[in-house]
Amino acid sequence: MELLTHRYRTLTILALVIAGQLLLLGYQVRTQGDVRLVRVWAVTAVTPVARLLETARRDVSTALDTYVFLAGAQKENRLLKRQLGELKFEVRRLRRELARADRAEALKLFIERSPSKMVAARVIGAGTGADSKVVFIDRGTRDGVKKGMAVVTPEGIAGRVAAAYPTASRVVLVTDPSFAAGVVSARTHVQGTLKGMGGRACRVDYVQNEQHVEEGEWFYTSGDDRVFPRGLPVGPVKVSREGKLLREILVEPAGLQAGMEEVLVILEGVHQPVPAPAADEPEFELLPPPDTLTTMAEPGAARPTPVLTDADRLLETYRRIGQAQGHVYGEGRPGSPPPDFNWEPGPAPRKRSPSGGGHE
Repeated sequence: MELLTHRYRTLTILALVIAGQLLLLGYQVRTQGDVRLVRVWAVTAVTPVARLLETARRDVSTALDTYVFLAGAQKENRLLKRQLGELKFEVRRLRRELARADRAEALKLFIERSPSKMVAARVIGAGTGADSKVVFIDRGTRDGVKKGMAVVTPEGIAGRVAAAYPTASRVVLVTDPSFAAGVVSARTHVQGTLKGMGGRACRVDYVQNEQHVEEGEWFYTSGDDRVFPRGLPVGPVKVSREGKLLREILVEPAGLQAGMEEVLVILEGVHQPVPAPAADEPEFELLPPPDTLTTMAEPGAARPTPVLTDADRLLETYRRIGQAQGHVYGEGRPGSPPPDFNWEPGPAPRKRSPSGGGHE
């Protein structure tokens, strides 16, 4: 049997194929399908593979699109960040230029309004120490600057020239421990000596505990030090309390609050009066005094009746008595008798009729 199968193997395979084809043809005729069964089987077998390939293609395409998009967005983000940095730098530069222009205009106006002769200078460097309170300016002896001259800003005093060179000068700031200047308060006119403390504030020495200095009160230069002209602003009082021997007063120097880019060196100082503090406004509305009502009335209008007190009535009585007795107050000669204040004018006398027969 095995020999027979081996000999007729080709015929056997052909017979099996024909038989299978006949079975498939019979199944197709029985089901009345228009699609060949081989195609159905082929499509059914290929569909999972096609679905898998399509899913893989879609994922790869999405990943590529995302990568390309993110790469473009990242590049655009870097470009925008660079442009934003450039714009921020430009804005800071323009702000510095604007502040410099405003400060130059303020310095110009301050020089024009001040009676002292001044020269503007720019700060070009600072001291090398960690706690240094020294700066260098670009004005020196060639510009008329000398050692000991006052250095100010439009806001207040800033320091004094410690050393002058041909093209530059060294300035000791008001916060330096070696700095001192005479000051006076604007409201109570308390005098003291302003000294630096090495920090942001200065102290005012030699003020007694009995002297009254309020917080917020401004100090001005007194001119006693012969360096700063009288009347320059120093700064407001931040702390004022009683000490063991003298009053403890801390002042915030106003001349250093707006920065130290440009300063003014006083070549020839002129003393000025210390500005009077602004009057405190009342917390409620007040009417004008009664004597001002007559001046506020319109011309030709009836004058309002003033409110009289007992003293006003007594003064009016003395005035009428003096007029009745022909006495003028303040003009009597020495030794002349004063008017009789107990005298009361009587009724006017009755006139006689022309016929003489009676009184009217």
